[in-house]
Amino acid sequence: MTHSNKQAVKTSLYASKAPLEWAITNNGTLYTAQIPIDENGDVVAGGIETQTRQTLDNLKHTLECANVGMDAVLQVMIYVTDRDHLKTVNQIYAEYFEAPYPNRAALVIAGLAREEMLVELVVYAAVP
Repeated sequence: MTHSNKQAVKTSLYASKAPLEWAITNNGTLYTAQIPIDENGDVVAGGIETQTRQTLDNLKHTLECANVGMDAVLQVMIYVTDRDHLKTVNQIYAEYFEAPYPNRAALVIAGLAREEMLVELVVYAAVP
């Protein structure tokens, strides 16, 4: 017996062929992972700056579809493929969030699901 009220958040993000939803809500929390893809499902070109902006724009869109803003974000896990990218990610991240900032962790990893991806965000947010 499940006590879940799990619901998918409907977004206009590219419909992945993988078995996933871009966001799920359950018991007042939104769970999402965001990547630097455009409306065609392609990873955006232009390096870490462009990819970070696209990823954060996708996050903002997803939150808006759940009727919340960036201030609803509680925790962010940042995955980058190069430690040197963190400075750029931090600068852009600071444009999207205000104090009190979400709790967060940053991980430097060998690679992401798509070889050309340089950044991915795993995000937890409060929803009504």
